[in-house]
Amino acid sequence: MTLRTVEFDDVSDDRYGGKAAGLAELRRLGLSVPVGFVIADASTDGSVSVAAQRFLQMAADGTTPVAVRSSAVGEDGDNQSFAGQYDTVLGVDSVDDFTEAVCTCTASVNSERASSYSGESAAIMHLVVQQMVDARAAGVVFTADPTTGRRDVMVIDAIAGLGDALVDGTASPDHILLDSRGIPVVHEVGEVPVLSPREIADIRSDALRAEQHWGRPMDLEWAIDRSGTLWWLQGRPITSLPAELDEMDSPLAGADHVYTRCNIGEMMPGAFCPLTASVSGYAIDHAMQRLQVVARAQPSYEKPWLQVGYFYGHMFLNLTEGTALSSGLLGNSLEQFSTSICGRVVDELKPKPAKPFFRKLGNTVRLTAYALSAGPAIRRLGDQIAGFPVPTSDDRRDVLRQLEFGVEQYCDITLTHVRSSSRAAVAANILESVLMKQAVKKGGSEDEGRAEATRLLAGASDVESALMLEHLDSVVNTVATDDEATTRFLAAEPGNAVDGLRTTDSAGGIALRQFLIRYGHRGYRELCMRDPSWAEDPEGLGSMMQVMLRSSLDQAVRGPMFSRVRTPTSSTVRLLARLAQGGARGREETKSKMALMAHALKLGYRHLGELLACTGRLPDPDLVFFFDRTELNHIVGPHDVADLVLRGLQRREALAFQGFLEFDDVSVGRPSPLIARTERSFTDDEIVGRPASRGTVEGFVRVAKSIVDAREVQRGEILVAPVTDVGWTPYFTVIAALVTDIGSSVSHGAVVAREYGLPCVVNTLVATQVLETGDRVRVDGDRGLVTKLDNP
Repeated sequence: MTLRTVEFDDVSDDRYGGKAAGLAELRRLGLSVPVGFVIADASTDGSVSVAAQRFLQMAADGTTPVAVRSSAVGEDGDNQSFAGQYDTVLGVDSVDDFTEAVCTCTASVNSERASSYSGESAAIMHLVVQQMVDARAAGVVFTADPTTGRRDVMVIDAIAGLGDALVDGTASPDHILLDSRGIPVVHEVGEVPVLSPREIADIRSDALRAEQHWGRPMDLEWAIDRSGTLWWLQGRPITSLPAELDEMDSPLAGADHVYTRCNIGEMMPGAFCPLTASVSGYAIDHAMQRLQVVARAQPSYEKPWLQVGYFYGHMFLNLTEGTALSSGLLGNSLEQFSTSICGRVVDELKPKPAKPFFRKLGNTVRLTAYALSAGPAIRRLGDQIAGFPVPTSDDRRDVLRQLEFGVEQYCDITLTHVRSSSRAAVAANILESVLMKQAVKKGGSEDEGRAEATRLLAGASDVESALMLEHLDSVVNTVATDDEATTRFLAAEPGNAVDGLRTTDSAGGIALRQFLIRYGHRGYRELCMRDPSWAEDPEGLGSMMQVMLRSSLDQAVRGPMFSRVRTPTSSTVRLLARLAQGGARGREETKSKMALMAHALKLGYRHLGELLACTGRLPDPDLVFFFDRTELNHIVGPHDVADLVLRGLQRREALAFQGFLEFDDVSVGRPSPLIARTERSFTDDEIVGRPASRGTVEGFVRVAKSIVDAREVQRGEILVAPVTDVGWTPYFTVIAALVTDIGSSVSHGAVVAREYGLPCVVNTLVATQVLETGDRVRVDGDRGLVTKLDNP
């Protein structure tokens, strides 16, 4: 070691850059790292001559040729990778070439692409000099998937020969995804796989050792030489991961419990913020447990998260706990229960011990009476909700106390809705049973009886959801009677159209305000504490209204909104149908009331977020939705919450990743997301490649087959290129998304796109041949899809 050269074993921190620090740690871990050294601050006088002497020593030892690589301060660190921003020179085998390589790499610290990437002044440039590996195969391994954010998936990309073709995107690699057990779940390889199963296992084993040593997911480069030895060439943290996607998971009710997204996924579709789980998820679970207590399926309300689970941001029903209810009732079975929830018999579900007949009879009477006597509770809902004024205090602790009271009210209102739904289910189940028996008696099938029951239930009048749609349709029709208002509404952006209309005194404006007074609390995912309701979401409401308005102007496609249902001839069936339809009305009414209470709570939590942001407890109001209720007690208190705020920021980033997760309809134990594989193909309007950076965007294409063509790119365009290298970096501040013919998840374009937050699809093979400048496309970086759209 000299003042200018440092041995890997003498590197103890990141003062010589992240690359040098990573290699030193890999050596200390006992992994095979090619011999080499570090040139400290290669730009200082005398550095090159001193380093040349060390190079000659390596040559004498037979450890040349070498690779000269950057290890600048800040490179390969926790926050930025600087992938491809600085120069690398390979195959250096003479002093003259070595001197030139050092100068080339040192000068790259001042390049335009590097300064454009970092946005800061030039860093101190240290260099790593390593013996070249005579590689039979090379590649990269991510111990977590940077595209999906999943930490239970390992990604291996491999090519034959040196790895530079992988990193610069000029070759399409073998692409392997391993699950947490090390089993390949995606195995996209060529005719001759680059890696054997043993080599895959060795790469995984060493990568997991590195991850455990660093204590975080890692991005590692490797090579296998002609003798079969696995060498490690680089180790750095993955810079683009959100929080762990399962960080806020609820406790597992039982290791062998069966969970499903069915049923609850309709009420609560997609992924939800932690506060929604702590409020709406808690309320639903609380109400369902209370129902279990009434039916003596459990002795008392025990603890949260028995009936409902919250995993990877998604809500699940616990079917195992539900069987305790069905097994204790007359005329109910495990098969009927699972079919009612999942649409099929769930073989994974094990029956509970059979209850004695009289115990079942008593339970059935208790539950039926509880459901049918919900009328008074339903009538009290309006007063209950009115008893919770949306908090407006400036005292954050007082606001949280009011919100906790509101959650208690929400639990009671949710229980009333569950009772109402049970009441509706009693009448509907009896109606269906009668019609099934009638159908079979007439020589038909049970399915025909179910279909008839469904038809009769569809004939319910004055159902809240139908009235809501009629009211909105009336608003649209009112606007359509005014040609000038129609033109203005359709020409505006959806949000501006609604905002403009609701402030006018026109008939359409008055109708819209009346609609929002009655239904402004409704909306998509209305039980979500974070998602806006229609009253706060003019863009979403405007988009729907514009579609409806265009449809109303086209009389050729406009038909009756609702069709009449044929009246049954049987008096028994007519009575049962009326009861079932009444139950449906009640269920919809209580669902609307439940949404109204949820709306009041979300306004209250939004106010709390604004208070916390104004007082500096949170960086912005929206972050309040990324804590559970227990954590909010700490947030409103006097103690330091910097670490908790950081976790909240990471959870917010994770929610977008969670939204694209998919699950089997039934899971035994903790639900685990599916690892979907998209087959690469091309149709007339869809190109399938490999997802490299998440997000979805629509826009116009700019095909650039060379860097010269790229000079024509306009802000917001989608860049389509054969491949991008470091020279394209400045354009990443302009484009909306990137699509390439070839490449991998570690190509320059993919790495930088992730850090810029740009959707990216690589390895499409045909994008530059199929697409033309001016085409309008949707780029889905989560699924690796590029879809051609009609030009507006």
